[in-house]
Amino acid sequence: MSKLLRKPYLFWSIIGALIYIPFLGASHLFDWDEINFAESAREMMVSGDYLSVQINFQPFWEKPPLFMWLQVLSFQFFGTFTESAWTSMEFAARFPNAFIGIATLLVVYRIGSKHVSERMGHLWAFSYLAAITPHVYASSGIIDPLFNLFIFLGVYQISQFYANPISLKSAVWAGICIGLGMLTKGPVALLLWGLTIFVFAVIHRAEVLTHFKRLFSGVVLAALLAISLFVTWYALIVWQFGWGILVDFFAYQIRLLTTGDAGHGQPFYYHFFVLLLGCFPISIWAGPRLFSRNQPARLSQWMQVLFWVVLILFSLVKTKIVHYSSMCWLPLTYFSALVLHDWLAGTWTWKRGYTIFLASVGLILATVFSLVPWIGRHAGAYSVYIKDVFVQGNLQAPVYWEGWEVGIGAFFGVVVLGTVWQKHIQFKHIARMMGAVIMVIILYMAVVVPKIEGYTQATPLDFYISHVGQKVYIEPVGFKSFAHLLYFQKQAYSPSGEELMKQSSTDRPTYLVMKTNAEDRYRYHPNLILIKEENGFLFYKHK
Repeated sequence: MSKLLRKPYLFWSIIGALIYIPFLGASHLFDWDEINFAESAREMMVSGDYLSVQINFQPFWEKPPLFMWLQVLSFQFFGTFTESAWTSMEFAARFPNAFIGIATLLVVYRIGSKHVSERMGHLWAFSYLAAITPHVYASSGIIDPLFNLFIFLGVYQISQFYANPISLKSAVWAGICIGLGMLTKGPVALLLWGLTIFVFAVIHRAEVLTHFKRLFSGVVLAALLAISLFVTWYALIVWQFGWGILVDFFAYQIRLLTTGDAGHGQPFYYHFFVLLLGCFPISIWAGPRLFSRNQPARLSQWMQVLFWVVLILFSLVKTKIVHYSSMCWLPLTYFSALVLHDWLAGTWTWKRGYTIFLASVGLILATVFSLVPWIGRHAGAYSVYIKDVFVQGNLQAPVYWEGWEVGIGAFFGVVVLGTVWQKHIQFKHIARMMGAVIMVIILYMAVVVPKIEGYTQATPLDFYISHVGQKVYIEPVGFKSFAHLLYFQKQAYSPSGEELMKQSSTDRPTYLVMKTNAEDRYRYHPNLILIKEENGFLFYKHK
């Protein structure tokens, strides 16, 4: 190990690969987001149109294509969507994020080593690896890890330009990174980057004004470069599909900021709790440092501004989803590493308040980790207390629990208690608990998540997969889903389930899938014959 640590980039590459990669294919992709992005990548391959993003072989204006391009490369490399390699599809769809997770470890190690010390670099990578949600998302097929990395690099590069405005090299790199961020998720990348610079400039206005012209020119150069990358792609899309797709795209972005979209209208404090619980345990000691008004290091000042800009902005917008505040992970893990670095240097001490919060949050999570498999094992008994007939049906799915899965949460609880029980908590105790978090998440991803997926979506996915290659229509009715597109491997556009249901006849066998709580006008439509009811889902065939 000591020899490997002498080659830190190789060390973190191996550690990241061992932690992020092994169980990428343990469960099916989850509706909506994971399946949405993978399906867009698949449709690029089927249609041969790699320029535009499609869903159901129709223009899809919600997301730009960069992440889907990475998934296409992964699908092609791993040879998915063939009968012999079907089981590797989930692995290939998630592999880009595992690669991005490893790249993030290397980036934070590099920056931490450059600006503080090599120890700081290691602690930053370790903090990022040990926080729960960054770990989970690095094993997913979600866009945000790539998006976050580009924004972080864009902010970091402009901070380097601010430190040395003589050279425009850092400003150019900032523009490229933000441009790629815009090609990943849209103009919100430019918004977050620009707001961070603006807030930093307001806070340090006296200093900024002394070199305002030079700094302004660098920021404008970076912004124009970023916009040009984004506009170049969208100009091609508008040329292909017309101005309507651009209007729809910006209307969607505005709707996310101003309305509670897709049932995600949460209270203002939502993201505060998401970060506290989701980035456990590093949030316990990193959080207080974010409130400090006097950040001695320049990088700390930028990281603090970035954190609060993201958190406040996404606390104000109406739509609140877990990964909206995910950009906070990088500055939060930075302050975790900084605290741990100061602790080892003897300039920071562990306080009783940290112990109380560590015990409280840790035991809550340990309880949840234990309850999920325990309830799963006794799902049938608990279903009678649930009024939603769809959830009742889900819990009837034949998911086998061996019983020992409860021990994952119990193990974590023991580690938390063993840590807080110490008379004097030392760094080694915290490092041990961070390692335990990594082990628990690996076990959960490998063992528990596939079983949870067995309740939520395995039944319809099995139905879709059983019809792959057949000349039939399969569509959902009464609920939004992308799963039938990907797992049925749909080859061309077809009407929606509601449209097919109303037709007196169809040109091929037609199957429609509903939830058991679907409206009566769907369930008892005269054109449909019920084939079966299974685990909360209804399967119909058109007459």
